[in-house]
Amino acid sequence: MLRFDSPIYLYLLLLIPVFFGLMVLAEYKRQKAIKKLGDAQLIAQLMPDASTKRRWIKFSAIQVALALLIFMVARPQMGTKVSNEKRNGIECIIAMDISNSMLAEDVQPSRLDKSKMLVENLVDKFTNDKIGLIVFAGDAFVQLPITSDYVSAKMFLQSIEPSLIQTQGTDIAQAINLAASSFTQQDKIGKAIIVITDGEDHEGGASEAAKAAMKKGMNVFILGIGNTSGAPIPTGNGGYMTDNMGNTVMTRLNEQMCREVASAGKGTYIHVDNTSAAQERLNDELSKLQQGSMKSVIYSEYNEQFQVFGILCILFIIIEICVNETMNPFFTKIRIFKTSTK
Repeated sequence: MLRFDSPIYLYLLLLIPVFFGLMVLAEYKRQKAIKKLGDAQLIAQLMPDASTKRRWIKFSAIQVALALLIFMVARPQMGTKVSNEKRNGIECIIAMDISNSMLAEDVQPSRLDKSKMLVENLVDKFTNDKIGLIVFAGDAFVQLPITSDYVSAKMFLQSIEPSLIQTQGTDIAQAINLAASSFTQQDKIGKAIIVITDGEDHEGGASEAAKAAMKKGMNVFILGIGNTSGAPIPTGNGGYMTDNMGNTVMTRLNEQMCREVASAGKGTYIHVDNTSAAQERLNDELSKLQQGSMKSVIYSEYNEQFQVFGILCILFIIIEICVNETMNPFFTKIRIFKTSTK
């Protein structure tokens, strides 16, 4: 498994396309300046040694060398000692509602952003637990399979937007059923399904899905986000979503439905507002779950791999040095001979 000990330096790779853009601009200005001197074919005969291709070869070689140098600075490492460690923890699947109504701002900064913050804080408290992400609206799919890689979990979490699912609605039943089938097959371990939703435009069947998950030994938590008085849905251009009659659409938390689903699965309903109360209660409820022994693959020792990148870097520098910008005299003579015989 290859990793970088100092991945921050990899951002320097963004300089390479900038350099290529500057090179293209320089070549354009060069050709423009040559055309001002006279006929292009005549000027080419006056500069028989000139070679645009060789300039690009030299430039590309030095850019590859630069990329390899950046990789070296980022300290590439390879895991050499692999161990399967047993750790005590729980498995948790987050099912997040990403329908358009989750853009409402009755919970700051918005229902969706508040949900992301809640999950991120939850992940920060995990140590030996596993987490998975499911997004749903009128449809549902797995955003991140269950894992103990918390860095990836946060990365996938930030990319969640309503545009990921085109089908609108709130199919909680499908989300719960998908979550129930996304756990590992390990027994004697606490398994939690956390559904974060405003419950609007409920598709039906959620209570039955929660009851089925409960019978499989899974704990269903319903986090209702928003308020029952309603809020408009921002469209992103300073306005709000309207219906066919031009009236502003108001989205309201369907708290009764959320409570019914939680009750059907003998789980817990938690209301999410602008305070941290929901976060604290969720953490408390999860701490009550049975922690089972889980196997995790751990890379405990790493070998530096910069030597390979260093050798390749030197190789491309040598190529850049050996390739002249002007054409080889032998090939120049051949070209002149062909031109003179025409």
